[in-house]
Amino acid sequence: MTQTIKNQVITKLASLFLITFLLSCSSESNSIREDFTTEFEKSNGLQTATYTETIQFYQDLADTFSEVKIDSIGETDSGKPLHIVTLNSDSNFNYSEIRNNKRILLINNGIHPGESDGIDATMMLFRDIVQGKIDMPQSTVLVTIPIYNVGGSLNRNSTTRTNQNGPETYGFRGNARNFDLNRDFIKSDTKNARTFAQIFHLIEPDVFIDNHVSNGADYQYTLTHLFTQHNKLGGELGDFIHNKMMPQLEQKLAKKDWDITPYVNVFNRTPEEGFSQFMDSPRYSTGYTTLWNTLGMMVETHMLKPYKQRVEGTYELMKSMIEITENEGETISVLRENAVDNLRNKKTYPLQWTIDTTKTTTLDFKGFEGNMIESHLTGAKRLKYDTSKPFTKPVTYRNYMTSTLDVEIPEAYIIPQGWWNIIELLKLNNIEMNRFESDTTLTVKSYKIKNYETRKQAYEGHYPHYNVELDVSEVKMTFFKGDYIVNTNQNGFRYLLETLEPQAPDSFFSWNFFDTILQQKEGFSPYVWEDKALQLLRNNPKLQIDFNLRKSFDKDFANNWYAQLDWLHKQSENYEKAHLQYPVYKLF
Repeated sequence: MTQTIKNQVITKLASLFLITFLLSCSSESNSIREDFTTEFEKSNGLQTATYTETIQFYQDLADTFSEVKIDSIGETDSGKPLHIVTLNSDSNFNYSEIRNNKRILLINNGIHPGESDGIDATMMLFRDIVQGKIDMPQSTVLVTIPIYNVGGSLNRNSTTRTNQNGPETYGFRGNARNFDLNRDFIKSDTKNARTFAQIFHLIEPDVFIDNHVSNGADYQYTLTHLFTQHNKLGGELGDFIHNKMMPQLEQKLAKKDWDITPYVNVFNRTPEEGFSQFMDSPRYSTGYTTLWNTLGMMVETHMLKPYKQRVEGTYELMKSMIEITENEGETISVLRENAVDNLRNKKTYPLQWTIDTTKTTTLDFKGFEGNMIESHLTGAKRLKYDTSKPFTKPVTYRNYMTSTLDVEIPEAYIIPQGWWNIIELLKLNNIEMNRFESDTTLTVKSYKIKNYETRKQAYEGHYPHYNVELDVSEVKMTFFKGDYIVNTNQNGFRYLLETLEPQAPDSFFSWNFFDTILQQKEGFSPYVWEDKALQLLRNNPKLQIDFNLRKSFDKDFANNWYAQLDWLHKQSENYEKAHLQYPVYKLF
C-alpha cells in the first residue's frame, strides 16, 4: 500500500470516527433533552425542584418544543430576574396579537416557596400538554411565573414549614429582604412586585391562578379554592365567577374524585362552627389582579396531606381551569370588556366591606371531629382533631359581603408633581395621566385627615393606618405647570380609587406613603403666642364664645393650658395649611 493510499485510509477512518463521535454526542444530548421527568417524579413525590432545576427544565422544554418560550424579565430583590414561560399552540408569543382572538391564563407559583405544590404541578402540566398527554388548548394561552419569590426559593431548608407534610426540603416564605410578597402587590416595596406589575400589564391575563398551601383547620379535603370575593368583583363578572366558574370547577373535580371546598378561613377552632369567605384586598395577588377585572383564584392545598397528593390535586385543578377558560372564553372576554364601563357609569364606588348577615351558603362539609381538651404542655385548653372520626355535616359559609363605605367617583384626580413616589407607582401600573401645561386654577374637593388609627406592630415594613375619618370641603386651588391630572375613565379605574381614596383598606395613605402630612412642621412658643392669642380672641367674638364653651364642656381641655393655646393656634391664620391636608384632589 502506497503512502498516499495509507493517508487516504487514515483520513477516512478519522472522518468516520469524528462523525460517529458527533452522532453519539448528539444522541446523548437529545436523550437528555427529551427526558422531562421532574425531580418530584424521580423522588416519588417527596422532593420539589430547586430554582436552578426549575428554570433549566423550562429552558430545555422551550428548546425542544416550538410551542413553548421562556423569557427573563425585570429584577427581583435577590438580584436574579423573574422568568415567564408561555405555551401557545400557534407558537405566537406576541401578547398584543394573542389578545385579538385568544384568552390568557396566568399561573403564579412559589410566592411562598415553602408552598411548592404549584411549582412541580405546573412543570408537569406544561410538559404533558406539549407531549400530547393532555389536549393542547386552542383558544387559551398559558403563561406561568415558575418561581415568583426567587430569594425565598434559594433559601432552602426542611424545618420552617412547621405544620406541613412535605416536601423534604423547600424554600422560605420571606423574600430576599424578608417581605411576604403576597402582601406587597399594591405598595410595591419589592423589586419582585414591581416586576410582577410589568409582567401583568404586558400579558393582561383574563384568568389568574396563584398556587398556595393552607394553614388553619384539619379536614378531609386535599384541595380548597379561594376565588376573589364575588360581591367585591361586582356586576356580571362577579355573578359569573360565583355562579358559573366556581361551580363548574367543583363539578369537574368531583367527576375526577377530587373533592374541593372553599378555603377554610378559621384559626384555633373547628370549621363546623361556620366560617366566612376570605376578603382578598388589593395587597394580595388576586385582589390586585381583580383591579383590572381579571378572574382570580388561589389554590390552597391542605398542609397535612401528603405532598404527592397535593401536587397531583393542584395539577388536576389547573387542568380543569384550562377547560373552563377554553369553553367560556368568549363570555369571559365580553364580561371583562364591559366591566370598566359598567363600573364607571355608577356614581359611587364601594371601598370597605363587611359580611352580609342576611345571606349564607350551606356546605356539605367533610371534616374531622375536633374537641378542646386539656393540654399536657400548658395546662390550658387546646384543639385536638381525631382523624379516625370523619364526618359530613351541613356547615354555614358566609360568602356574601356588603359595602359599608361608598365614595363619590370623580372625573379625575389631581396630584401635585412633588409626590413623585405616587406618580411612579401609577406609571408602573400603566395609569394614563396628563400634566398641566400652565398654572391652572380649579374648584376641587379636598380631604383633611380628621382622625386615624395606626398599627402598633410593624407589618410588612410599615405601620399601616386604619379607621380613617375625613373632613371634606370644596376649595378653589391653583395647580402648577407640571402637576398631574389623572382621568378615571380608563382601564385602571379600580386601581385609582383603591389607592388614592385614603379610606380604602390598601390605599397609599393606609400604607404610610403620605405620612409627612401627619407631622406639623411649624409651631409656637407659648410665651409669644399667648399674647397673640388674646388679641385673636378680642378681634373674633365668635371664636371667644367657642373657646369658652369648649372649656365649660371639656374638663381635660379646661385643665390643660397647652391644649388651649394649641387649639387657638389651629383656629388662626398662623396654623400651617399643609398639616393633615391630603395632597390628592378630586375634580368633578
